[in-house]
Order: sequence, then C-alpha cells, then structure tokens
Amino acid sequence: MERIDLHAVLFDQQKEFEEENPTIEREAAAKAIKLISLDMPLVITGVRRCGKSFLLKIIKEKLKLEKKRYFYINFNDDRLVNFSIDDFQKIIDFLNEQEYNENCFLFIDEIQEVSGWEKWIDRIKSRHKIIITGSNSRLLSSEIATILTGRSISLELTPLSFKEFLKARKIPLEDWKLDLKKQAIIRKELKSFLKIGGIPKRITTGQNIVVKELYEDIIYRDIIKRFSKLDKQIKEIAIFFFSNPSSQISFRNLSKMVQLKNIATIKAITENFESSFLFFFLNKFDFSVRKQIQNPKKVYCIDNGFLTSMGFRLSEDKGKLMENLAAVELRRREKEIFYYSGRYECDFLIRKGNKIIEAIQVTYEINEESEEREINGLIEALNKFKLKEGLIVTLDQEKEEKIQDKTIKLIPLWKWLLE
Repeated sequence: MERIDLHAVLFDQQKEFEEENPTIEREAAAKAIKLISLDMPLVITGVRRCGKSFLLKIIKEKLKLEKKRYFYINFNDDRLVNFSIDDFQKIIDFLNEQEYNENCFLFIDEIQEVSGWEKWIDRIKSRHKIIITGSNSRLLSSEIATILTGRSISLELTPLSFKEFLKARKIPLEDWKLDLKKQAIIRKELKSFLKIGGIPKRITTGQNIVVKELYEDIIYRDIIKRFSKLDKQIKEIAIFFFSNPSSQISFRNLSKMVQLKNIATIKAITENFESSFLFFFLNKFDFSVRKQIQNPKKVYCIDNGFLTSMGFRLSEDKGKLMENLAAVELRRREKEIFYYSGRYECDFLIRKGNKIIEAIQVTYEINEESEEREINGLIEALNKFKLKEGLIVTLDQEKEEKIQDKTIKLIPLWKWLLE
C-alpha cells in the first residue's frame, strides 16, 4: 500500500476517533482499564457492531489520554483493503513523523482483517500499551497465543445489557428497588428489550434494518467467504438457529435438513458461526467430557434483535426470548454454563471449578400447564447435584416456597437482570 495513501487514511481515522463521542456508557470499561494495567496486550472480542470501537473511546476518555498519547487505526475500512503485513512499518513511520509519544497507547480495531498481525504486535508490545479489538474468536487461538509468547489477556464484549439499555433510554435507576413507579417503567422497557435487543445502533436509531444489515455483514464477511458455493445452506442453518433458540441440535439432523452430506462441513459452518459470536452453544452437562461432546447442544443467539428480525414467529414467543436473554446474561457474567437433561430438563446449570453450584429454569410463567415440567426439571437437577436452592426466572412472578425440602425461588426477569 502506498505510504501517502495510508497516511491519508490514518489522518482521517484519528480525526473521526477524536470527534465522535460515545453516547452509551459500558460496564466493561472499568474491567478493561484494570486489565490494561497488567502491561499485556488486551484483546477485546465480540460480535460485529456490539460497541467495541466505542469502548475504545470510553477507555481513552477515562484514562484522560491527550492527543499524541494514543493512536487509533480501524482495519474494517475499505480504503485499507490492500493493507499487508509489510505495511505495518509505515504505521511506525507515521507515529515517528507525527511525533507521537514513544510509549503511546495503540487502539487497533478489527485487526483480524490483516493476516500476520500477531507477529507485529509481538514485536512492538514492549514499547506500547496495546488494545486490540476483533469480531472473531480466532484472535484468541492457541496458535496466536504462542506467537504472542502467551502474554495477552482477553475481554469479551456483548451487546448492551438490560441495565445499559435502560441507561441508553434515559431511564433513571436510582432507588428502583423502592420506587414502584420506576419498577412499572422498567417492566415496560423489558418488553421492548426482549424484542429490540442490545445492538447499540439499533437502539440509538430505532431502525430494525440495522440488525438485518448486520446479519448480512456477518454472514458474508465471516462465514460465506470461508465456504465456497454454500451460501444457500449457510443461510438456511442461520435462519433455523434464529427460529429455534434454546433448542437441541445435532450435526446429523442439520445435515439432513440442508441436504449436505458432509457432516464435517456442517460442523465447520457451526464453528464459524460461534467464532463470529453470532451464536453460541451449550453442552449437556456430563462428568464425561467425551459424552458432553457427543450429546446434542443447545443453540442461543448473542442478541434477541436477531431472533425477532430474522427468525420465524419468534416475536410472540416470550418464553424463548426470555431464555435466550438469560443465556446471554449468564455469558456476560462469565458463568460456565451447561444444560441438564434427564427424565426432565433444566435450562441452565452453572459450574464453578469441578462443582455445579446453581440450577436455573426460565419460563414465561408458572401455571397449571408449566408447573409440573418446570418444577420437576429443577428439582431433579437439584437432587442430582445435591443443591438446596433452585431459581426460576419468570416474566413477573416472585415468591419463595419449599418443595421436597428444596427452596424454590421465583424472580421476575427484570429484577434478575438488574442484580
């Protein structure tokens, strides 16, 4: 890439990064700043357009970095399509010519677009604080970790949490536990959040087309380009996942559904969906890792906005939307989660170390139709793992009761999300 062209792009990107202020506060900023203090490259991953670039701006502001004490580059820029590993030296030349601080922070957006980037980072990491973002979990692969001599730390950013969503909508949260009027507003906002999701641009613009365009961007940039002539099958699998969140899936059944005989290819497509952070999958808990791998997985989507925009008949299935939202929240809280299946089922098991420490059911409401299924599934899981308490997350029910010497707590989803 020509030096003069690259430098022109860098000037434009610095100006844009400096001028556009973040409009939504992110809870991950405080954690990111703590990790930065460890003097290792920080790798921030997450689905496209979940707010990684704005998180960099928040970090810059909280650290009170002045011009020349930080440098920003975004490789998700069509003008950098011809950028290669040989052009990295031109970035260093730019920093020297423009008299940046010799130990300036480097904010590097969507670096996965350039092959060989990790060798450059390894070469310069001793002189700079480096914060990298990327939309593919391969940034954390063992191969890259080896090149970086194992010295990097990671942080996954998800779309907005419910608390962040409320703040973005200017809903005050002070004293919400005591203020019944605020609780009524929060309940109403939850119904919107279940359908809209937490993609920042979707919230700030109010336009559903944002989510559909993002889906196309992910599908073509991260999935289809890796599998030639499989566009139709990839889209069919995506729509099936969008339409069936929390469902058990098997590669063999997917193979039959899209009429693609090679199960290894189906598995590879699914792994790419997961690498792009669009979907994630839960294993059925088993003390045998081999059985965990062999058993069907449950699929979830990283944001409810995709489900209601791309899935069939999902907008009215509040139970499915609630369970998907709960799965994303547990992932955001960095819980190690599984599902339980025996005679009955339990939606989520949380493991810490070698022990299951919590069992959670999610259902729209406990009524005559659902009570036996939901209670029995939870009780079975509690007995299996010798737990005394279980949690049922519902839309709006709250109570506590004893069943078969177990304490069963019902909590409204909105309250659980704000804990």
